[in-house]
Amino acid sequence: MTADFFVKQKFHTADISLMRDQNKFAFTVDVEEWFQVGAFETTFDKSNWSGLESRVETQTSAVLDLLHRLEIKGTFFALGSVAERYPNIIQAISAAGHEIACHGMDHGRIFTMSRPEFRADIRRAKDLLESATNCSVIGYRAPSFSLTPDVWWAYEELADAGFKYSSSLYPVKTDHYGARSAPRRPFYPIPDNGFVEIPMTVCDFPLLRMPASGGGYFRLLPYFLSEYMIARGARQAQSPAILYMHPWEMDLGQPHVKNAPLLSRFRHYTGQKALPKKLHKISRAFAWGCMKDIFATIIQPNRSAK
Repeated sequence: MTADFFVKQKFHTADISLMRDQNKFAFTVDVEEWFQVGAFETTFDKSNWSGLESRVETQTSAVLDLLHRLEIKGTFFALGSVAERYPNIIQAISAAGHEIACHGMDHGRIFTMSRPEFRADIRRAKDLLESATNCSVIGYRAPSFSLTPDVWWAYEELADAGFKYSSSLYPVKTDHYGARSAPRRPFYPIPDNGFVEIPMTVCDFPLLRMPASGGGYFRLLPYFLSEYMIARGARQAQSPAILYMHPWEMDLGQPHVKNAPLLSRFRHYTGQKALPKKLHKISRAFAWGCMKDIFATIIQPNRSAK
């Protein structure tokens, strides 16, 4: 990835001022098995996944119950492999009034695939998700935020497959993902095409930029700091914030992987017990909704960016 890629590009930014309610933020869930996460990608080989305990049904049901109590509707970016094995989960999410979006087939990072492989991956996952619900799937999130300038062609493939938006860029650099110079506001990554990228939320401090969209940071950081960064990040970007989580993040009964790297275990397991209480607090601090509803005015079929 070249550091100045985003500096050299002149992307057309979406007109957020058209939105009816910029104070409503997007609540999102990345639906995957506990062993499919990036933290364990060097611990478990895909060929061994079938022998591991599946907990995604129990975990997702717990998330749905919690969101029902909190009166939150959100967007679930689900893997095609989950829809293939457990279509009932996808149906339950949709029946509860949440948006179904795509997280790829089996959590493979985009830059590990060729263009034809990526095309087949997203189309198969999209078909499985739509078959489970009979609803159109228009949103996509790259596993581990792996949509980088090196695979920018992915946007053309997503648009050709019928997706209308992506939430795959994190404008911050960590050891695991991100591109600090990426735009912070929604923008159109393909010339003369209405497909829109809606970046994750970050928060700028005088000498530091921090991820502010949740995930492991929401579990690991003190709650008051997370709430502050979400609000501040939205103000700085002048765009609704995005929060994300995974169903496995509040499952205390999942297997404990002792042979995984120490940092991976710390990131994966720390703060799980406190997460439901933190989600309860954040549900009262801000108004939440689905990606497709919050960003509806900029996610429009057949819109050309000029």
